[in-house]
Amino acid sequence: MGIRKLGHYSIRTGDLEASRRFYTEVLGLREGFRPPFRFPGIWLYLGGDEADFGVVHIIGIDRDDPQGLQEYLGDRDETSLTGTGAVDHVAFLATGLADMRARLAARGAPFTGRTVPSLGLYQLFVTDPSGVTVELNYPHDEARGLGLA
Repeated sequence: MGIRKLGHYSIRTGDLEASRRFYTEVLGLREGFRPPFRFPGIWLYLGGDEADFGVVHIIGIDRDDPQGLQEYLGDRDETSLTGTGAVDHVAFLATGLADMRARLAARGAPFTGRTVPSLGLYQLFVTDPSGVTVELNYPHDEARGLGLA
């Protein structure tokens, strides 16, 4: 059996609240159930379905009590927790291009957009508070309707 879909990706961050705001207010994900781990964090979901354990897990760093995180996931130098590292970007399929462009503009969040030749996709690239690049893929017709393609 092959890989079916992305289960989730995790980001370790020193600023849990900035990440929460980015993924909920800008990208529109919903915070949901998260097991009671011994370190701070949030699990973010698409829509109302919590059956897949969320799509983004934000792992917070408790500088006053790092032991729970160290025991569960291991220790990492906090200076290494910026940018995408070996992961270039994470991509989602999306709809509502006009709304997303408006939300990004209203928050002063820089983004770039482009049309993928031959695929019928329009892409927006935005960077989260931890420096991770997020790609949002929209149907080409939405971009055409906005005069972007």
